[in-house]
Amino acid sequence: MGKRPGHCYREADRPPYVRKRYIHRQPASRIVSFDMGTTNGDFEVVLSLIGLERCQIRHQALEAARIAANRWLLRNATRRNYHLRVRVKPFHYLRENKMISGAGADRVQDGMRKAFGKVIGLAARIDAGQPVMTARVNREHIAVAMKALKKAAPKLPTPCKVVFDEIDPDLARRMGYGYAE
Repeated sequence: MGKRPGHCYREADRPPYVRKRYIHRQPASRIVSFDMGTTNGDFEVVLSLIGLERCQIRHQALEAARIAANRWLLRNATRRNYHLRVRVKPFHYLRENKMISGAGADRVQDGMRKAFGKVIGLAARIDAGQPVMTARVNREHIAVAMKALKKAAPKLPTPCKVVFDEIDPDLARRMGYGYAE
């Protein structure tokens, strides 16, 4: 049986479900890497992909956006000329109460009895205005990074915009990007 569409889990209208001790089979996150490119390089510009609405982003959607942005940056800026970071982590467990369809299903299935469901995946919860991805590049690769983040935006269930920031060393230290001085 296939997975349910992402719009079933888009709204963040319930409390987050993050307790691991109640879950017997914990699904692994599909996100392979949160940092790509040159992680300790000195870059001049920071570009961020900002989610404009409060929502839940499934880990498959985050991985698809990461792959799209990283592939564009890798082809057009080479690995040592950028640093791409996924800024959100999927902690929220998604559940589904599976229903059987077909002849005689009413005799086998319990309906809404014990309807808590089984864990089927993970999601990251974001607020409006929260950065989802950040790309650090030098001035000559600004257009490439903007295009990469714009390629990642349609993979996410919220409208997004790209915010451009000039970087200085104090801000870099506060964000967790190390500078060798």
